[in-house]
Amino acid sequence: MSGTWSPRFLKSRLQPSQAQTIQDGARLQAILQLIKEKNALSMLLSEEMKPVSNFNLAAEKQLVLASLKTLPKRKNVTGSRSDPVLPYKHCQRVYQKHSSFAYPLEPYLVLISSRIPAYEMVLDSIKPGVISVLYEHCGMTLESLLFYIEKALDGRKAKSIGIFSDGNSREINLLQGCRISIENILSPEVREFWEKLGCVMSPEEGGYVDIFVPLAASEAGIEVLSQLTQLTGVLFRTPTGIATGSYQHILSEWLGKQKDGPPTSTYFTEVKLQTWLRMTELLEDALKSVRKQMRPYLSELQKSISDRITGQFMFDAMSRAKVHTNRETAQTFTDGLAELSKRSYEEDANETATQSQKPNCHIRANEPTFEAVAQLDKKLQGDTADRRTRIARELLTSEKNYVHMLETVRDVYVTPLKAALASNRAILSHANVQIIFSDILDVLQLNRQFLNELTERLREWSPSQCLGEIFTQFGWQLQTYTNFFNNYTVILKTIDMCRETIPLFRAFLKRHDKTVVTNMMSLQELLLCPSKRFEEYLNLLYALRLHTPSEHADHEDLTAAIKMMKQYKEYIDQLKLNMSKDEQMLNAQRIIQGCPNLLEANRYLIRIQDVTQFSCCSEEICVSFRVYEHISNLSLFLFNDALVISNRSISYMPFERTPKTTYQFLAAVALHRLVVEDIPRSKYIKNAFILQGPKRQWICSIEDEDDKFTWLSALQSAISCSIEKK
Repeated sequence: MSGTWSPRFLKSRLQPSQAQTIQDGARLQAILQLIKEKNALSMLLSEEMKPVSNFNLAAEKQLVLASLKTLPKRKNVTGSRSDPVLPYKHCQRVYQKHSSFAYPLEPYLVLISSRIPAYEMVLDSIKPGVISVLYEHCGMTLESLLFYIEKALDGRKAKSIGIFSDGNSREINLLQGCRISIENILSPEVREFWEKLGCVMSPEEGGYVDIFVPLAASEAGIEVLSQLTQLTGVLFRTPTGIATGSYQHILSEWLGKQKDGPPTSTYFTEVKLQTWLRMTELLEDALKSVRKQMRPYLSELQKSISDRITGQFMFDAMSRAKVHTNRETAQTFTDGLAELSKRSYEEDANETATQSQKPNCHIRANEPTFEAVAQLDKKLQGDTADRRTRIARELLTSEKNYVHMLETVRDVYVTPLKAALASNRAILSHANVQIIFSDILDVLQLNRQFLNELTERLREWSPSQCLGEIFTQFGWQLQTYTNFFNNYTVILKTIDMCRETIPLFRAFLKRHDKTVVTNMMSLQELLLCPSKRFEEYLNLLYALRLHTPSEHADHEDLTAAIKMMKQYKEYIDQLKLNMSKDEQMLNAQRIIQGCPNLLEANRYLIRIQDVTQFSCCSEEICVSFRVYEHISNLSLFLFNDALVISNRSISYMPFERTPKTTYQFLAAVALHRLVVEDIPRSKYIKNAFILQGPKRQWICSIEDEDDKFTWLSALQSAISCSIEKK
């Protein structure tokens, strides 16, 4: 999937552009230069693959599988306990006697995925008394997630459970490699998770599982909800999902009874949650820097506590109270900025305008007038009872906004740059303007035509009107988007190069980026819009088909359009995944000193775990009396085919509060040859286990018992998958 999209039902295969081929070649050369003089990890593992004398590989495989079956389950993760634990019923009596303690017998519980943008602020939005479980999206299993739920409830039953995770109208992206959909809902592992989740719910009426993913907006999602209700015996509520935008669907109507208001008000302080919703993506970008700065200072705290502190810090820094108090002043100020920004880029265009601008005026004469679109939107508002009408209205509004963002690129950036070229006062060369903007302008032209057709179709709107045909015609022209995505990396690199080497362009970007006219976005952020639009198309099409009877003339075309948009979205997702995996592998390669080449096909990082290495001084005696000696600190890098073990060193610099951490490569073991053995807890060691490779072993201990269970569960799952592929 490195640059082409070829759905089975299209006649012609879309080929990568020459720029993409050049880009891939340059990128490959850079990677080869980076890993020069390093042996591949697979070569090192092949050395390990040589069987030990008098040992059979088949017998070794059976030994590895047998070791996985002996690993601890949820109830005995640390083996025998030596610390006293207050039983739940005694704990309950204490809280009943001292009523000032907030310990509800049937609490509300909400799960929050770390994949949610700016999840720290979602965590800080939770109401007092609601139990939150923040879990890592990567490196977790369903079993370990269930372990965290049971531990948080501490023997109690939950009145309602909220699941705040990533997903769409067809599936819940609960964990890495575990998307809950109609295809896998009845698989043994997934089925067991939901059945056990239903067991921790209160048997009394009024309890729900609230999934903050718009499953109610498609037939496949409705089927998932039906299956979940049958498995658990619990009622599920989800958004209908007709509001487009990042996570805006949770503010739409919800499927299911809502006696006490919307489910969002059950778990969250709504003012804070809405603040997060309005600025989700900007907050995530800001939090990347905040996390990097704050986490070294909060490393001794539990992750949920440190993340809540980070979220509170962000809310405080935003000064929400002041913004609400001065709302009218802020609105006036915004209007003034809009007018100034508008004049700014109009003056830039007029200042250097020549006859070369006349063709642009002709193009704009054919554009849909947004006043007409707005009037049509008001007309569609009149019939709010019809679901198809509401979805059509949302489709029209969101397409208008999308085209407006693309036109912002043309008006704010392209027009002044071309005018400067025509007046012999060039800011950028013609070649660079073409590289950066030609593809996005082609996308604009395609979507402007699509908006025209959509507007004409909706002008005479009725419940019998059809929209699927417009989308299928649009789908046959997606080569325009493929060209843009093929050249996307080249476009961004060209912008970076020109900004660094051309002072005039640097000043131009500084003047136009992040103004009110650009919706406070930079040029690079505006170029992100096409990659997000196909998810919105897909959600709206699924919602439209859900409310279209099977005998309706539009039903067949909607199905074909959904197939087209789904395949193209999968193509975009694969491009994103490949980029993310490559970046992750390069980062691991960079931080592990002396590490063999990690960059090999189909390898990806699952989890990193810090451990302490011990040696056993007396292996002959009983396990519970064995004494262990600390040797060193290790970091374990778990990949889908191997475990890389590195020595972790921590050093402090004069006048610095936070330490510097370095990693030195020690060894690597193929997962299908790794034996894992649990060490029961004793007075001398806790949260420990043994990693046994073909030639040596490591006795490791993890500080926190929850982390131990999560790590062993992820390791067990990775080993099982690795063996299945052999």
